[in-house]
Amino acid sequence: MSSESETEPAARASPRPIVAIVGRPNVGKSTLFNRIVGHKLAIVEDVPGVTRDRNYADAEWEGRAFTAVDTGGFLPETEDALLSRVRDQARLAIDEAEVVIFVVDGLAGLTAIDQEVASMLRKSGKPLLLAVNKIDSARREEEEYVTDFYRLGIEGLFAVSAEHGRGLSELMDALAQRLPAIAAPDEVADDACRVAIIGRPNVGKSTLINKLLGAERFVASELPGTTTDPVDARLEHGGRTFVLTDTAGIRRKRSIAAKVEQFSVMHALSTISRADVVVLVIDAGEPAVEQDAKLAAVVLEKGKALVLFVNKWDTVESARKGKEIKEELQIQLPFVNWAPVLYGSAKTGSHVFAALEAAGKVFEHQVSRVPTPLLNKFMEALVDAHPAPLAPGGLPVRLYYIAQTGIRPPTFTISTNRPEFVVDSYKRFIVNRMRESFGLKVPIRIFFNKKSSRPFVRKTRR
Repeated sequence: MSSESETEPAARASPRPIVAIVGRPNVGKSTLFNRIVGHKLAIVEDVPGVTRDRNYADAEWEGRAFTAVDTGGFLPETEDALLSRVRDQARLAIDEAEVVIFVVDGLAGLTAIDQEVASMLRKSGKPLLLAVNKIDSARREEEEYVTDFYRLGIEGLFAVSAEHGRGLSELMDALAQRLPAIAAPDEVADDACRVAIIGRPNVGKSTLINKLLGAERFVASELPGTTTDPVDARLEHGGRTFVLTDTAGIRRKRSIAAKVEQFSVMHALSTISRADVVVLVIDAGEPAVEQDAKLAAVVLEKGKALVLFVNKWDTVESARKGKEIKEELQIQLPFVNWAPVLYGSAKTGSHVFAALEAAGKVFEHQVSRVPTPLLNKFMEALVDAHPAPLAPGGLPVRLYYIAQTGIRPPTFTISTNRPEFVVDSYKRFIVNRMRESFGLKVPIRIFFNKKSSRPFVRKTRR
């Protein structure tokens, strides 16, 4: 959680280019990823079991914004399986990324797997950087730990130590030069609601969007997509303009993309960045699996409004089974329990337009503003009934006043004498009370500023 105020975000977020970090296990991909991200990302709400193992993060270098993706985290049992999985990762990275950082182990030397992956990456034509890792001194560089890797034929070669930060500035400067400028958002009506349809493979995303577009027959035109090739279509419904984005099947250029489900997060990143509202499609036959939670966590961290559409509800055999599915959703996705949930069938059309209407409603929450007097009345009552926990040494943590400082998502800044000692549980408490008081079914961001002023305290009557 930041203790500084946030300026109001741009009206529409442009997608960030994806930078994929590729390489075999134990070469230091995750360490390099953490170095590139450079700080611990803070979120308002707890996402237990999801945020701890996320392998993506927004980052910036020399004014160039991008999303870094660490493609590691597997331990295959055999050498043949290892070669296969590394090859699969490289192929997916080639499909999704704007720039690829290929990480090798300088101490272990050049391996056959490194050569295999390098050959694939060169053929892709994507901008490519080679990070020869674990070179933590000039002596190691001089002792020819790096020389052998020039055989890979990759022009951008950098000797680095991800653990110690050595050589990282040169690598990042080269990365910034290869990153494309972020494209301006598509020109759609100012009040149009961008809705991204995401989910695991084969949950019914394409069927859902086809039902929405085919039934209404209001598609005015196909809008230009981004370099990651999502498909946009405009739809008029209920007096509102929607721009629907479907990524299902678009970037699965190789059959392997259907086999490696963890990369559905990578598939969704750019599309989520462009959206106002995300509809996460969940299969009623397999509800709330780990991957659904990861996708919901991406939406939360990106600050986007969320609607859950539990598809294939027509296949649920009994009311008892339906109740079990709903309970399972509450258990597995508690960190987005504020999001509307629709149960329907893209195949039959049941509740598909209800999901669209829910997207329109939460879009209004995304751009809504709470008047400052109403906010401060809320805060005064809250701290009067539930003061912030004391700081170490028994020092009081006083909250002074609150103001809304942004939309998409609603963002608020609270002035306090000790921002560093506002505990996470109290932050969540404030957010939950704000949801109850103002009916906000969207992510909420709260920042704390240090300021000395008169706190919210009730005057004691004599």
